[in-house]
Amino acid sequence: MKIPKQRRTYCPSCKKHTDHEVFQSKKRKASELKWGQRQFRRVTSGYRGYPRPLPSGNKPVKKLDLRFKCKECGKSHIKRNSFRVGKIDFVAR
Repeated sequence: MKIPKQRRTYCPSCKKHTDHEVFQSKKRKASELKWGQRQFRRVTSGYRGYPRPLPSGNKPVKKLDLRFKCKECGKSHIKRNSFRVGKIDFVAR
């Protein structure tokens, strides 16, 4: 799927339509301080095994979230309309 590198859209911090740079959001490292991660570390520590069944495989197509960075204020925001796409290309208009 081809998506333009720049797009004119609404900026919530500027409260007006400005030019935005479009890029793909990357997955961050999970926080070790969250309750689920603390519980997971506690359960897997010691001589016990994995607490839940291992995932069988990956989906063939991942969901994509696009981030928009405002050219005026420099803040970035995400639109909540993620979609599935196999391959993405950012092209100039």
